[in-house]
Amino acid sequence: MSDGTGDGGAQDAGRAAARPPSLADLVVVLVALVVLIAGSLALFGLDALNGPIQVALVLCAMVAMLVVLKNGHRWEEVEASGRRALSSITSAVFILLAVGALIGTWNLSGTIPTLVYYGIQVLSPGWYYAAAALICGVVAMSIGSSWTTAATVGVGLVGIATMLGVSAPITAGAVISGAYLGDKLSPLSETTVLTAQMVRVNVYEHIKRQAWTSLPAFVIAFVLFLLIGWVWGPAATDLGDTGSELTALGDIYWITPLNLLPLVLLVVLSARKVPATLALMAAAIFAGILGIFTQPPVIRAFVGEPGLNSVVAGIKAVWRAMANGFEKSSGLADVDRLLSRGGMDSMLPTLWLIIGAVTFGTLLEEFGLLDRLIDPMVRAAKGTGRLFATVFASAFGLNVIAGDQYIALVLPARVFRAEFARRGLAPTNLSRLTADSGTVTSPLVPWNSCGAFMGAVLGVPTLAYLPFCFFNIASPLLSVIYGFTGFTVERLPAGDREEGEE
Repeated sequence: MSDGTGDGGAQDAGRAAARPPSLADLVVVLVALVVLIAGSLALFGLDALNGPIQVALVLCAMVAMLVVLKNGHRWEEVEASGRRALSSITSAVFILLAVGALIGTWNLSGTIPTLVYYGIQVLSPGWYYAAAALICGVVAMSIGSSWTTAATVGVGLVGIATMLGVSAPITAGAVISGAYLGDKLSPLSETTVLTAQMVRVNVYEHIKRQAWTSLPAFVIAFVLFLLIGWVWGPAATDLGDTGSELTALGDIYWITPLNLLPLVLLVVLSARKVPATLALMAAAIFAGILGIFTQPPVIRAFVGEPGLNSVVAGIKAVWRAMANGFEKSSGLADVDRLLSRGGMDSMLPTLWLIIGAVTFGTLLEEFGLLDRLIDPMVRAAKGTGRLFATVFASAFGLNVIAGDQYIALVLPARVFRAEFARRGLAPTNLSRLTADSGTVTSPLVPWNSCGAFMGAVLGVPTLAYLPFCFFNIASPLLSVIYGFTGFTVERLPAGDREEGEE
């Protein structure tokens, strides 16, 4: 791609004159990534996501730029690659900002507090984790978005976990497990549609094949969550008195089912395939307007200007909640942690992380460094099982190195499509495998766009919830095991092999 009609030829000429990357170039870039990321985690621990890892990724991008320039590419080509990297995350940027605004206004209007208030009285600690996974799975399958599910229902479930005294990291793992089950099996999911398109299979055939790994993986996750809740979860007598939290929420807000109307609106808009950014922002603004009528004392207290006109106070409260989030001091630490969240500005560290990761990944992809990594792996994969393991290693490795699930989906699909056809393997094998390996593992990497998003909206560090994302771990493992055993591996008719290779 070029920015205009005049410089495309010049870029092609520049690339033709440049040298391909060497193995030493790849080693330099990967060593820089490992050293800088590991160093930031060693020095700052989980706080590394508040800036140190972002700096590490920007420095990694700089190292990649130096390698590219050393190989004879022009700076203009590097700049153009950076522009394409930033344009590729435009949708993610606006979704993140909309989610920040939504969390702020949903706390202002009482939507999230109402979810928590009712949830505390309905959900039991013994089966809480399993219920969280199941609820998120149903919601995500209905709306086709793991991000939207985590940012709405997931936020409420983590809040309920805090009140009940159960583990927030385990709850976050359950939320993500359910959200990605629904995302994978929903025809409304953009990653599901993209994977099917890249491998050139019908989207519904792709979903049917995914069920062979997704449903068993979710059953495994569901059973594990049940066991954790029953065996290691707090007993009812150990929970403490949640009455004070319920009383505090009831004192602050008018708790009514009307507060859940923004959630209903979001589900309806998502089911009608309204773009995620528009659906999230509409639900955020609607919640703010609803809060002006249903929560006047909250609005007044939040603005802190007693003499202000009620209309102006409402507009100011909604505007501020969207920009900087909602804040409340109730005297109860758990309640304050639940309520004092959100705002577009709370997403800026996550955006910084995504910008650094995707720019770095795009440079590696466009200037041949990723091909230098993957090509030897393809040649070394002799049997079907090793080929499946190689696809998994490539997709998961790209989630780590490139920091973006779309690169981890598109590149393996493009690289391995002809190889699968040459070996007589149906493309549905590759579509299922890339989804299991690319989509599902993306929230397990702290600097990946998905991992950064989940950590930001759920308020739980990626490395803290990672061990409990049982579905996200089991799904790719089952896919690879199927490759070694031949279970559900489909073969191409002999006549279709040449067409697939082309």
